[in-house]
Amino acid sequence: MKEGKFIEIELPKDYDFLLRRAEKEIDSNLTGKPKAKKMWKLVDEDSEVNADWDMANYIAVKKLHYNDHGETHVKIAAMNALKMLSILLKRNILPDMLRDRGGDVDDEYLVVLSAALLHDIGNQIYRAEHNLHSAYLAIPVLNRLLPQIYENVEHWVELRGFILNAIFTHDAEVRDLTFEGALVGIADGTDMTKGRGRTPFEMGDANIHSISALSIDDVKIFEGDKKPIRIEIVMSNSAGIFQVQQVLGEKIRGSPMEDCVEIVAYTLPEKPKVDRRIISRIRFERGKYLVE
Repeated sequence: MKEGKFIEIELPKDYDFLLRRAEKEIDSNLTGKPKAKKMWKLVDEDSEVNADWDMANYIAVKKLHYNDHGETHVKIAAMNALKMLSILLKRNILPDMLRDRGGDVDDEYLVVLSAALLHDIGNQIYRAEHNLHSAYLAIPVLNRLLPQIYENVEHWVELRGFILNAIFTHDAEVRDLTFEGALVGIADGTDMTKGRGRTPFEMGDANIHSISALSIDDVKIFEGDKKPIRIEIVMSNSAGIFQVQQVLGEKIRGSPMEDCVEIVAYTLPEKPKVDRRIISRIRFERGKYLVE
């Protein structure tokens, strides 16, 4: 964790809870995986990566009024990616790197973890093509950190290739070629709970992205019956269906994991059959819809 504070966006206090929970679950998922565990420690304590997270959030949140794309977001994405990876392995479904004998289970966790933690750092350059920018910015980071874990150059360079591919293909507009890319992309889409929409909303930007994010109370990932992975989304307002269809659904459709994931979304409470109001009035001024 970083010691100083330089460029940093002030986030809602419940982000502290979301961040700590993600870090705790990542630690738990990496038990017995020393290489992935070491990579987690190296990335989390790396000053360059922490600055990348801060600058990505600065551009995304402060300049573009988007949802959080910084440290909390990528750690939630990493947590959920590892959770889904664990389910796949439990069901004897091998991701590409493992199936094609590019490494062992520990290496697989390292690949998915690293890609998830670095997938959004390119937002600091620009939102358009941020997945490409993220891959470029990740190369020097990986070139520094991977040799601290692996002595064999050919091995870590091949693992770097899987990481970079997953970073680049996490965007819904880019077709996933590997399970690793699909895992990171889907995990990216699962970070949709109400905290993500609060910052742009409180900055006065009322749009379908912030409103729909405020409609999502919880996202649950566990082993399913019909398909290996079941993602349940609890909504307080039906506006949340935008997040389900246009964000998460687009990450799954056509990916190598399409047949492995089912999504179930529902609103609570079930009665009375009315939605909880998020806004009562908005005003259009200077090109923006402002909440009153």
